[in-house]
Amino acid sequence: MASKDRILRQKEETRKNILDAAYTIAKEEGWQSLSMRKIADKIEYTAPIIYEYFSNKDAILQELTLKGFISLTKDLEKAKSLSEDPAEQLEKMWMAYWDFAFSDKELYQVMYGVQMNCCSGRCSATENPYNLFTGVIAEVMKSQNPSKEVIKQKYFTFFSVIHGLVSVNMIGNGLSTITNDQILKDAIGGIIKSIQ
Repeated sequence: MASKDRILRQKEETRKNILDAAYTIAKEEGWQSLSMRKIADKIEYTAPIIYEYFSNKDAILQELTLKGFISLTKDLEKAKSLSEDPAEQLEKMWMAYWDFAFSDKELYQVMYGVQMNCCSGRCSATENPYNLFTGVIAEVMKSQNPSKEVIKQKYFTFFSVIHGLVSVNMIGNGLSTITNDQILKDAIGGIIKSIQ
C-alpha cells in the first residue's frame, strides 16, 4: 500500500512540476513561447513523459486556466466578504478582479485570451466568478426585480469595461497608475449608479 501511495505522490508531483514549468516559461518568455519541448527541458524530462500527463499544450493551458479561475474566485469571495452592502461588495469585487489581473498577469492572459488564443474548454470553475458577480448585481438591483437576462447584460457591461481596461494596460497604454486607478473607480462607480 505504501508503494502505491508513493507512486501516486510522485505522479502528482511530476504533474505539478509540469504545470509550474509551463507557468515559469510563460512568465519569462510569454505564452507564445510555450512548447512541450521547453517544458520537458525545464524539468529535465523527455517530451514523451510530458505526454503521459497531458495530451498536448492545450491540455496544460486548460489546467492552468482552471487554476486561475479557482484563484480568482477565492479573491472575489474574500472581497465580497468585506462588506454587507451589495453596491460596496460589487465595487470591492471588481477592484479585486483588477488586482488579480495585474498580480497574476500570465494566468489572467491564459484565462481571458489577452495577447494569445484563449482556451476553449469550459468547466464549472470558469463560471464561478460570473455567478458571484451576477448574484451581487441581482442584490443591487433587487428593487427593480430584474430578469436573468438583464442581470447578465449588466455583468457584461462591467466585464467589457474592466476587461477592456485590463487589456489596454497589459498591452501598454502609457497612463500612470493613478490615472488608471481613477478610470477604474469612475467606471465601476458609474455602472453601479446606473443599476441602482
